[in-house]
Amino acid sequence: MIQTPYLLFLGDAPDQLAAKVAQGIKDWRPENAVGQFRMEGCKADMGLADMSLKEAKAAGAKTLVIGVANRGGIISQEWKKVLVMALEEGFDLASGLHNLLREEADLVAVAEATGQQLHDVRIPDVDYPIANGIKRKGKRVLAVGTDCSVGKMYAALCLDKAMQERGLKATFRATGQTGILITGGGVPLDAVIADFMAGSVEWLTPDNDDDHWDIIEGQGSLFHVSYSGVTMALIHGGQPDALVVCHEPTRDHMRGLPGYSLPSIKQVEDMALTLAQVANPNCKVIGYAINTQHMPEADAKAYLAEVEAKHGKPATDPYRFGSDALVDALADMT
Repeated sequence: MIQTPYLLFLGDAPDQLAAKVAQGIKDWRPENAVGQFRMEGCKADMGLADMSLKEAKAAGAKTLVIGVANRGGIISQEWKKVLVMALEEGFDLASGLHNLLREEADLVAVAEATGQQLHDVRIPDVDYPIANGIKRKGKRVLAVGTDCSVGKMYAALCLDKAMQERGLKATFRATGQTGILITGGGVPLDAVIADFMAGSVEWLTPDNDDDHWDIIEGQGSLFHVSYSGVTMALIHGGQPDALVVCHEPTRDHMRGLPGYSLPSIKQVEDMALTLAQVANPNCKVIGYAINTQHMPEADAKAYLAEVEAKHGKPATDPYRFGSDALVDALADMT
């Protein structure tokens, strides 16, 4: 088990979105976030106290969590200097990067010498099956997006929270490193061998009560040439009964792909629904989760009203304005 509370390592993150792992922990498990550690040039800020390793240790932090999700998931040499010092200071390390802590010989050596633990949460620990496409009992909703990092996890967590508050049967199903660090379990989907990805989603969302909803965290985008594969696995392995389309309207290109513009909400809705109905012919889109964090409130509400009028389904920023309309739509399907 990963020991809490955490010191969130932001490294030299180039922007706020690059520190989305730390942001998710801070927003959804604030009791586990003692403070943040930022290197020179870091442009991300969680609004937590900036702490040295000694200060964080004195404040009770037990694990340094790498809160950055950079392209390729690489541990830089500059980061490693801090990670070594953290181990020597008595911290365990936790990471969701593709670059595994356990494969860095110098970190392993220091961890063994100091008696500290290295936690790689992006390591599958189950022998997942190949998907069989057999229909399962219970209900499932999946968040799909126009891009990666548009708020699919937040939309799913907001749905889960609202449904729990209403006394509805629901379970958030984490499929990425941040969700796993927040909830303590899930499938690190992008680290699963391709042939078994859809099967791992079937394993994650087994038979359940007829009125129970599995709320599946989305990954990537069907329109993102780097990360479309994980989205496809979620759509077919999840066999969703409902889709929520997620969008961030202030971007001018796909995340990490300046030569690619974002698809429209309608394009994502049509393509995702067509593919989802291969595994579940009754699947439907029930609404839109719009990430309006970079918009003034009045502009955000006007945009949401515009999306609703154009597409004929509820649109909300579930983290900013609540997800009641989306929960209503799911409750109507139960």
